[in-house]
Amino acid sequence: MSTLYERNPADPLALTAFSDELLDGAVRAAHSSPRKRSIVRLHEHGDKVQRMFNALQPSSYTRPHRHSDPDKVELFVALRGSLLVVRYSDDGTPLEGLVISEGGPVRGVEIPAGAWHSIVALERDTVVFEVIEGPYDPATHKRFAPWAPPEDDREAGLDYTAGLRAYFAPILPELAARNLIAAEEEEAY
Repeated sequence: MSTLYERNPADPLALTAFSDELLDGAVRAAHSSPRKRSIVRLHEHGDKVQRMFNALQPSSYTRPHRHSDPDKVELFVALRGSLLVVRYSDDGTPLEGLVISEGGPVRGVEIPAGAWHSIVALERDTVVFEVIEGPYDPATHKRFAPWAPPEDDREAGLDYTAGLRAYFAPILPELAARNLIAAEEEEAY
């Protein structure tokens, strides 16, 4: 579920600031969401370019999926925290993982059209700016991976996410360090 950003009706051409206040609102919504994530849309569903803030907690689960009806390129830029972005083969084998972080060295990623992928928040209150081609059609926007747990099975999803973190930790040293920090924060949360 997403929330539409409320523009100033008196001035529909006013600039939209990516302010701390706006990001804080997305984070608060993620905290109160059963899925531990929230989306604040800057677009209408019919727009050709979909733009949004995606706020996630490490205890959220995003089921692997692809955008293939029609093929759509997707882009993530870290504004707060860090995220593991994973690309998979057609059978679900992880092919590559990339950590994007507000402080770099990698701050964003473009996911090619039709690629199986998922995202994992590595820090509390992670917020990414997401861009994907539109228009949005809920019937065709995402094709979920049949080899991954459904999003409504929270326990299986969190186990799946833990498996991804364990798989990539030996390959991505920055992930191993963030795994320790996230585990400590999650215990305190």
